Amino acid sequence: MARLRGAVAGREQDRRGWLRGAPPPPWVRVLPVLLIAGVCAASLVTPEAQDIGFLLGAIPPLAVMSYGPIATAVLGGAALAVLNIPVFHLNRPGNTDLLTLSFVAALSIFVSFVRSRRDAQLDLERTVAEAAQRAVVPPVPERVGPVRCTGLYRAAERGTLVGGDFFDVRSGPYGVRAVLGDVQGHGLSAVATVASVLGAFREAVLDEPDVESVAARLDRRLVVDSARTEHAELFATAVLLEFGADTRAVRVVSCGHPAPLLLRGGTVTEVPVKPWTPLGLGLADTLPQAGAAVPLLPGDRLLLASDGVLEARDEAGEFYPLEERLAGFAEAGPDTLPGLVWADLVRFCPEIRDDVTMLALAPMPPDAR
Repeated sequence: MARLRGAVAGREQDRRGWLRGAPPPPWVRVLPVLLIAGVCAASLVTPEAQDIGFLLGAIPPLAVMSYGPIATAVLGGAALAVLNIPVFHLNRPGNTDLLTLSFVAALSIFVSFVRSRRDAQLDLERTVAEAAQRAVVPPVPERVGPVRCTGLYRAAERGTLVGGDFFDVRSGPYGVRAVLGDVQGHGLSAVATVASVLGAFREAVLDEPDVESVAARLDRRLVVDSARTEHAELFATAVLLEFGADTRAVRVVSCGHPAPLLLRGGTVTEVPVKPWTPLGLGLADTLPQAGAAVPLLPGDRLLLASDGVLEARDEAGEFYPLEERLAGFAEAGPDTLPGLVWADLVRFCPEIRDDVTMLALAPMPPDAR
């Protein structure tokens, strides 16, 4: 399990890239030191003076990419020292060469200071963004009532932690209820809508007697929010589930969202549910909602996925075959299932252009609690 989480975290860091805010790789950090050592070694092994002192001018700018102002000053001073030590006979640098390297070193120290302050500010903003994500879409606990849960969330916009997908699992007086969906838009523009939808869901879990009424509550929430904002047309797709106290069945409502996949033994099937209209169209009071009651057996697992998984394509334009690939992970537990699918997805489709959200649910029979 720890190895899997580490692999997924590593892929996420690679996806961000060191040029987009991730820490620089080790070879970038050692490059200035290697360049100094290389110039010194080349000067010592050749008896005649070598006109390679100009290479030392690259050391301060290289140091800026990885080091703070103090380390940059040390490396710049080392470059100046090497240029002036007679044993290295670097073609007897003149005043112009020394002044040029001194200016480049001083400028690099200043740039390193500015970069360090900027990186500290970006780290703070990223910490605030992560706190906002946990407030809006908090990680699901490992267990909610009699249901084991595991969620996975990856925002489409690089460098961001929030997007247009959402999920939650809550326990209430009418059982355990779960939701996964996708609001209109991406990135920070969709965060307010996500917060509104999840707030309505958490209240409805406590008040509404059935999952169809919960869906109607979310629909009305988006209709009201759209009316408050001029020219706003807020809508979302979602799938909602309700587990009874004995977990022998689950009731599913699909509001314009793909149905969950049921893993039973070594087989994978789509839950047969009649899709309803997306949330936010104001049709909750005019059209009857169609929910489906699905019996469950011990060991059954349910996987809910967003469009970022179902509509991902490879370089040839082929859609990611989730149901087919999921059959290969049919023996995996709910705690590892989303991570396995994510690792397989990034191999199939290296360029993920939509938010990716997955939620694995595994009801526990009474004798296993």
